[in-house]
Amino acid sequence: MSSKIIPESEIVATAIFSCVSFILMGLVLVLFFYFSKKKITQKELEKRDLEIQYQKEQLHAIIVTQEDERRRIAQDLHDDISSKLNIVSLNSHLLNSPNLTEEETKEITENIISLTTKALENSRKIAHNLLPPVFEKFGLNAAVEELCEEFESSKLVKTYYKNEIDFDDKEIDRHLHVFRILQELMNNSLRHGKADEIWIAFKNENETATCNYKDNGVGFDSNDPDNQKGLGMKNIDSRISFLNGTIDVDSEIDKGIAVVFTF
Repeated sequence: MSSKIIPESEIVATAIFSCVSFILMGLVLVLFFYFSKKKITQKELEKRDLEIQYQKEQLHAIIVTQEDERRRIAQDLHDDISSKLNIVSLNSHLLNSPNLTEEETKEITENIISLTTKALENSRKIAHNLLPPVFEKFGLNAAVEELCEEFESSKLVKTYYKNEIDFDDKEIDRHLHVFRILQELMNNSLRHGKADEIWIAFKNENETATCNYKDNGVGFDSNDPDNQKGLGMKNIDSRISFLNGTIDVDSEIDKGIAVVFTF
């Protein structure tokens, strides 16, 4: 039997075809990896842009909240403290008036004492709102207990508070954010939710500090994103982000609100 001799030209053509095929395959792979990497890079850039935008929104919310708080304090100082001190000053000058009767002198003195006492009480309230003394002295647990007592003193709401966490006094700066979150939630429950009962519970879940918050107010549709875009929620989100925590808000109309956040 004689073997068939393959023409040299066919061998060369096959070799060229193989080389071209390998080159094309290599080119396809290079292009594939190039565009894949480009797409991944683009997605990473988009994610980074979203994170930067989110951080900007959080910072904006904090700044706006701070400015609102400063305006409120300035208003309180002007409308209450300053006005009372002005009247005290006027009454003090009246004491220098000639021909004052003993009864008039006594009345002016009593007015001065009364107004000074009220001004002192209101200045303490303003300072207390900035940072409750009990928080600085006794920590988060005592501060939340006092916060609940203050809300209950309005006779508009009943609070139920339970704590199963032994808070570390060294983390007072972080705990202040937790306290402010609860302040915001409770104010919202009373002002917007029209709730008359509020439940707060601290406990460790899977070695993570967790707060469960609930009220029996009018609620809202938590599936509607517009309902969670208010300044109050943005402020809460920014504090949760600072704490490296998570937050879950669940609410239905006429079924109150349930909030779970970690810190």
